[in-house]
Amino acid sequence: MELVRKRGPITGEQIAELLGVTRPAIRSDLGLLVMLEYLEAKPKVGYFLRKDRDENGEPAASLAHDTAMLPVREAMSVPIVMRETATVSDAVVTLFLENVGSLAVVDAEGRLAGIVSRKDLLKVSLGNPQASQMLLGLVMTRLSNLATVSPEHTVRDAMAIMIAREIDGLPVVVPRGKEADAGVEVVGRITKTTVVKLFYEASVRG
Repeated sequence: MELVRKRGPITGEQIAELLGVTRPAIRSDLGLLVMLEYLEAKPKVGYFLRKDRDENGEPAASLAHDTAMLPVREAMSVPIVMRETATVSDAVVTLFLENVGSLAVVDAEGRLAGIVSRKDLLKVSLGNPQASQMLLGLVMTRLSNLATVSPEHTVRDAMAIMIAREIDGLPVVVPRGKEADAGVEVVGRITKTTVVKLFYEASVRG
């Protein structure tokens, strides 16, 4: 957003070069920013900020803006959860049966311990004939390295985190207690696919 504000109109290739990434890596993110009505895009011109914004730089009231401001709890889907003692083989089967890109991994008390994605499973499986029997607790991305959202965050908040972290989804969590070691419980998940579906359904209703 800051690059477009300072340099717009600017092409996707120029944005990618300034960010040090490839054009395909940011294509979906730019598309979502256009869908959220933060940016406009024109062929052979590039991306630029929309003109219909208020004095704070926020989009004027619109269907897209209203959808973006929905709380995550109204947009999230049910999390697919596995224990950290489950195996890589179990996770692969669950990913395909549930048709999801990642699984929430919890400990024996039900606290979120991490996330395991298709990329994690592929990485550990390459050249490792014993990978199928490895425990998820050994291959997951641990909670300390995860970005999360709460049910009270907005869809826009979630999208901002996904775009900034270059990830496809986020676990939705709530505290399990007031103690420092109480941990968090995963109550949902929100993904870029979820957001696109949300905007599509809003446009059909509108």
